[in-house]
Amino acid sequence: MATDATAVDQIARFTADLTILHDPSTDPAPILLAVSGGPDSMAMLTLAAGAFPGRIAVATVDHGLRPEAADEARMVAAHCATLDVPHHILRPDSAIAGASIQAQARERRYALLAACAGAIGAPVILTAHHADDQAETFLMRAARGAGLAGLSGVRARTVIAGATILRPLLDWRRAELRRIVRRAEAPFVDDPANSDPRHDRTRFRQLLDGHEWLGVAQMARAAAQLAEADADLRATVDWLWRERAQIDGDNVRIGAADLPRELGRRLARRAIGEVRAAAAIEAPTWSEAANIEKLLDALHDGRRATQAGVIASVRSGIWRFRPAPPRRTG
Repeated sequence: MATDATAVDQIARFTADLTILHDPSTDPAPILLAVSGGPDSMAMLTLAAGAFPGRIAVATVDHGLRPEAADEARMVAAHCATLDVPHHILRPDSAIAGASIQAQARERRYALLAACAGAIGAPVILTAHHADDQAETFLMRAARGAGLAGLSGVRARTVIAGATILRPLLDWRRAELRRIVRRAEAPFVDDPANSDPRHDRTRFRQLLDGHEWLGVAQMARAAAQLAEADADLRATVDWLWRERAQIDGDNVRIGAADLPRELGRRLARRAIGEVRAAAAIEAPTWSEAANIEKLLDALHDGRRATQAGVIASVRSGIWRFRPAPPRRTG
């Protein structure tokens, strides 16, 4: 990366943004960067190489879904060699196929990155999500009627597959990251999927690009503020769970009838997950994001309800969750 005043300022800004999430000065362990070869992740590599020389490593995941991916991984590897940065190409052990390919790819990608981080002793993994990604995610989820957790968007710090994931570029715009790689004369590739109108994200990206008044930075800030509120709610739910939940094998009781609906919603989801885990219930499927409004309505009305193989009932203000009896056949 050029070492003019602009580059120096950008490296200092990146260092400050990362230090808020993880202070490399207090931890000599390597930092693992997830770099696909796109302009965003190559800009992150450029910034990190300038900020922490000799302290970073890079991993590129080739999911085996596009024939060009192998060449892109080799491109990243070659550029890392010029920067004297260790590089790892990661591939799934088996082919990704069937339904929900993108979801499967994401799950495999983070599992591979987590394993790589563990192997090299990296306590954190950096990804190149930025403000435009945040705004697109915010709009997509708002259009789907998402609640607080969904509208919180991309988290600056999270845990996936047991690994700590950091997103230090959430205050950076896509255009400025592209300028960084061009100034550095770093190679990059544009994923054709990013301009494919069949994808929801592409349509929202085009909407934002064509209407600057929507305010990408403002939406990104709104998502960050919602994430902070969501984190506070999660902490409150953790406290209520410790204080009010009684767990007896695959039965859970919670004093939740006097709580606001959102707190009750989160406690009920947690209780359903707890019962399913204890009773080894695998079907029907369950997600922490599942809609449980009918179940909550029933509990507030003093009625029983069943969801995801768990029956919920209420007595004297205490919600009880237990495995639903098996359905009769014949």
